[in-house]
Amino acid sequence: MNPFDIFYMGLRNLWRRKVRTFLTVLGVVIGTASIVVMVSIGIGMDENFKQQLEQMGSLNIIEVNNYGDWYDDMGGGMVVGGTGQGKKPVLDDKTVTLISKIKGVEGVLPMLSTYVKLVSNKYVSYARIIGTEVDMLEKFDFRMDEGRLIRREDVNAIIVGKYVPYDFYNPKVRSDYYGYRGGDEKPPIDIMNDRLELTFDMDYGERNQGGLGGGDNGQQNKRPSKLYKINCMGIIEESQDEKDYSIYMDITQLKKLVQDNNRHERNTGGSGSMGRDPHGSGQDQGYEEVKVRVADIDRVEEVQDKIKEMGFGTYSLADLRKSMQEYSRKIQTVLGSIGGISLFVAFLGITNTMVMSIYERTREIGVMKVLGCELGDIRGMFLFEAAIIGMLGGILGVGLSYGVSFILNRFAGGGAETFMPVSGESRISVIPPWLAIASIIFATIIGLMSGLYPARRAMKLSALDAIRTE
Repeated sequence: MNPFDIFYMGLRNLWRRKVRTFLTVLGVVIGTASIVVMVSIGIGMDENFKQQLEQMGSLNIIEVNNYGDWYDDMGGGMVVGGTGQGKKPVLDDKTVTLISKIKGVEGVLPMLSTYVKLVSNKYVSYARIIGTEVDMLEKFDFRMDEGRLIRREDVNAIIVGKYVPYDFYNPKVRSDYYGYRGGDEKPPIDIMNDRLELTFDMDYGERNQGGLGGGDNGQQNKRPSKLYKINCMGIIEESQDEKDYSIYMDITQLKKLVQDNNRHERNTGGSGSMGRDPHGSGQDQGYEEVKVRVADIDRVEEVQDKIKEMGFGTYSLADLRKSMQEYSRKIQTVLGSIGGISLFVAFLGITNTMVMSIYERTREIGVMKVLGCELGDIRGMFLFEAAIIGMLGGILGVGLSYGVSFILNRFAGGGAETFMPVSGESRISVIPPWLAIASIIFATIIGLMSGLYPARRAMKLSALDAIRTE
């Protein structure tokens, strides 16, 4: 027998018992659809976890701080803060260079911060200003709602978070409320166009100072506050994190402003403490925080481990994602197992159908053997029929799965939010192409396995006994 004969006879035999074939295929359809839908719910849960985390920030960014584990060089054992080489590590320029050389690192963003007061005509605002490498801002997902990013050549330029303009208030008005109230409320100033100044004097302009630039808690000899004219180049797009409430400036220019203010304080009889040097007592203090961007999200954990080995503390949303993925995998395993039971029942159904086919076709099998048909051809015919049932059931089952998935997403998609609302499309069931293809292949393999026992039994039939069978 050639392959075409096996193909033709297999289809003819299946068509001859249409109802039984249909019911057997239906069992595979239900089993395949069950397992695909169950797994797709787990995948949908994982996708929603990812969307929720992306709303909290980039999954590719690692925050590095000075709170790692290090060994005390005085023999005190391991303490919080370093590498085990006898000296507390420092997040300085040298460390930034070392981190940037780690395989997979796309960019490193050192950050220094201090607190200032912004002044715009009669309005003032307390603010946190962060000095950083402005050339790296775009790589770290700084997107502008208005204006543009800072360039290195910009003088005393800043960009501000979405809600910074709402924090301005009039200190002369006792009940003046500041802060974003929601809705279509407009901020009290136009931070992009109004005159804007900065001072390190946190008492500047308050009522108990006797007016703007007034005395010092009743002191008559208040040192004059120094104001620095600054330019707001843009407002950062809302990100629902610290960017919304912070101000960013070129790190070199921020250091210059702090140093100039400290000189001013010393020259006017102050201690120079009103403008806190971001480096404290010097570069030895290092940066407060360094952000690291990893090119491939799958390498975040690897890069984190290498930074921890250097003695620094790290945090990234990938930590939370890992625990979520483990939870999701457990859910997928449970749901997949439930669907697998249906597919196992379909496995038994195919086996039963093929065994019944042997009883009905015993005489036919005997005639084939007498005419010289090889045992391999008989086995191939039964395996082909079983595989066709499995493959057809798999294809129809995947089609049914897409229909069920559509209904779930259309009418139950709102329940896909697990920890926080997901902006944009939220799907409770996700069937990726690989799952559909794998399901069809798996169903076909199940069909073949179901046909092994009946095929072997057909091969062992005695030709003479089979011919005598009525």
